Amino acid sequence: MENYQGLSKRAFVLALLLSLLAGFWVRRSEIMVLATQITESVPAIPGLAALALLIALNYLLHKLRKAGSFSTAELLTTFLFVTISTTIMGIGVTQFLFSLMTLPFYLKTRDIIPNRAYLPRWLAPHNLQAIKHLYEGAPNGVVPWHLWIVPLLCWLGFFLALWWCLASLMGLLYHAWADDERLSFPLVALPLEMSQTDVQGPPFFRNPLMWSGFALAAVYNLINIAHALAPAFPAMGKQFDLSPLFTSPPWSEMKPLIFHIRPELIGLGFLVSTEISLTVWVSYFVLKLTAVFGVAHGAAPGLLPYFQEEGIGAYMVLAVLLIWLARRRLKEAWKSAWHNITGPDNTRYRRLWLGFFGGFLITWSYMWMAGMGWWIALAYLALVVAVAMVYGRLRAEAGVPLIWLFPYQQQKAFFLYTFGSAPFARNSPSTLTVWALFVFLARGYFPEMTGYQIESLEIARRVKIHAAKLFSFLALAVVVGVVLGWYNHLVPYYQHGVVQLRGEIWGQWLTEPEYSAATGYMQTPKLPDIPRIYATLIGALIAFSLWWCRIRFTGFWFHPIGYVMTCSYGSLIWGPFLVVWLVKSLVLRYGGMRLYRRLIPFFLGLALGHFAVAGILWGLMGAWVGSAVQGYPVFFG
Repeated sequence: MENYQGLSKRAFVLALLLSLLAGFWVRRSEIMVLATQITESVPAIPGLAALALLIALNYLLHKLRKAGSFSTAELLTTFLFVTISTTIMGIGVTQFLFSLMTLPFYLKTRDIIPNRAYLPRWLAPHNLQAIKHLYEGAPNGVVPWHLWIVPLLCWLGFFLALWWCLASLMGLLYHAWADDERLSFPLVALPLEMSQTDVQGPPFFRNPLMWSGFALAAVYNLINIAHALAPAFPAMGKQFDLSPLFTSPPWSEMKPLIFHIRPELIGLGFLVSTEISLTVWVSYFVLKLTAVFGVAHGAAPGLLPYFQEEGIGAYMVLAVLLIWLARRRLKEAWKSAWHNITGPDNTRYRRLWLGFFGGFLITWSYMWMAGMGWWIALAYLALVVAVAMVYGRLRAEAGVPLIWLFPYQQQKAFFLYTFGSAPFARNSPSTLTVWALFVFLARGYFPEMTGYQIESLEIARRVKIHAAKLFSFLALAVVVGVVLGWYNHLVPYYQHGVVQLRGEIWGQWLTEPEYSAATGYMQTPKLPDIPRIYATLIGALIAFSLWWCRIRFTGFWFHPIGYVMTCSYGSLIWGPFLVVWLVKSLVLRYGGMRLYRRLIPFFLGLALGHFAVAGILWGLMGAWVGSAVQGYPVFFG
């Protein structure tokens, strides 16, 4: 990989400037007026907007015959930098963390106050007046930075350590996935197609099929936007509610059953294998029917199925299977790293192993020094990393553009419903409180940055960028994302007050019960939950069985990746993937691979049109006309 132009100083300056602009956009859109949530899309809307802006600038430079146009590598490294930095600024990382750090010092309820003593000062300020001003606004609107600088630096170190741990893990697994299993990395198709400057045949932006798909998504969104601005204008809506079809028990257990209109899921889902898309919608209906069957045979209504609990069981099995399948590559990497100290490959593997174990050790040390029992922190972090690894695999193989496609909150809940709270409460008085502080690793989405990490490796390979240098470059994006994220949250919080902002603070609905439970478990222990344990075992068994059938029977219809996707967010994705499966199956049956390849630009255009209009256009409008977006709220999660 000898082409390092994507890592030029110009690319870094561009990425930094565009991240600053994007941070201001995030501040307006997600923090102050709660308009379109632009950071939770995949890819993040600001990153896609930065790429589109640079492509347009490149076109102007070419038309004017000016020197200094951007290379494909520069376009893509800037895109990745802005995407990662802005994702960290958003609701699922920075905003959630502020809720966890501050709410115990603002609420005055009896079950919340005892947690204050167990939260370390180096991770959460204890100044009650400063926290009150954060929620209600400071008289002078000035941020007391002297109280926040130590927590900022400490959390920055934590995020960098976890980032390096996960990035190194993706680096160790990449060749097993890309070379041995030949995964397709579907999500890299859109930025690669957009940024190519020397492609054969008609360029992406001159392809009429692309513009047909773009126009279809754009018109759909513009109609909904027109309705939001002028309610008398008819709207197409965002979903079809099929729940009224099921009114009487036990069939009422099918509710809610909503078909979501998601152009980006259909567009990018067209690149997903038909086995995965078939598994998604079939397994969703099968899980729903288990609830119908259960109620018909005496189960309490509203309990079945346990989607997330089955999901964490499936995720854990897939994590073990992924390590097993990659065992030859991992063994070779270990030998290359430590048995022969010369050569570039040996140095690379040694750096990856040190990055993985060193990052894991530092991250674990943070949790232990904050007050968690050492073995609890170790078990929890191991499960967090395992889930992140499987999510990275999901992005590499299925490429579904959803950051929330993991069994959220189950990385912590699994231990509590399996063993009860007593073993953890006995460990130390601070364990449960600090565990509540670190619940953002299970409910937020920073660990799922593995998706961008594995896709960055594939982009680096295709565009010939040095992977190690690219990861160092993107580590700077983590620093920029954390620092800008804190600044863009704290300034409006102290100027206006959290409670005065439309969205208040994301995660408050989870933070309060987490800390309340931490106190309550000391007096009233939580007992093991047998039905949830069974659900976890069932999920593990189904995932293993699907994997075994795929290796035993050639052409087996169902895929374990599709099952874990359904357990994580089946209610959102079943409808789009039913459409994707039907369309792609017909295309392959009657037109073959030739027609499939010809139609790819149409579906990429469908996704791009949705991102451009619902994300960039409506996201910019909503940042400044906040009340208008209430008529057409767009959430990419």
